[in-house]
Amino acid sequence: MDARDTDLKKELDASLQARRELGEEYESALVDSFLEKVDQRIDAVVERRVRRQLAEQQMVSARDSRSPKATDSWGERFGFGIVSLVLAVPLSAIGGGVADLPGLITAWVGIVGVNAVQAARTNPDLFTGRRRASAQDSDWES
Repeated sequence: MDARDTDLKKELDASLQARRELGEEYESALVDSFLEKVDQRIDAVVERRVRRQLAEQQMVSARDSRSPKATDSWGERFGFGIVSLVLAVPLSAIGGGVADLPGLITAWVGIVGVNAVQAARTNPDLFTGRRRASAQDSDWES
């Protein structure tokens, strides 16, 4: 038994003792008083549980909002690739025209770098060597 249960038991004992001393005419008031204390105890327990669940939900929500989304749509990735290739043409021309081969190499290192960062953002395990199990993987294995 924890301390709150002990306190509640003491309250019940005190209410029963008061009923014996005061008589039946105060029984209703004593029962109401004891039930009020039980209600307060139940309310406190429920409130603690609700607060704990809300805190847990907020923590889960905060973790989910911080993690990169692996659910980027195919269209988003396709669009990024198209834009990258379209911009590669003028960047290559400018880099090659201004600084010859080193300029061209620098332009393409930048293009590859931007695409690598985008790929790592949409798939965090891409460069770590780990693979996430997916439904498609299990279909291929069976």
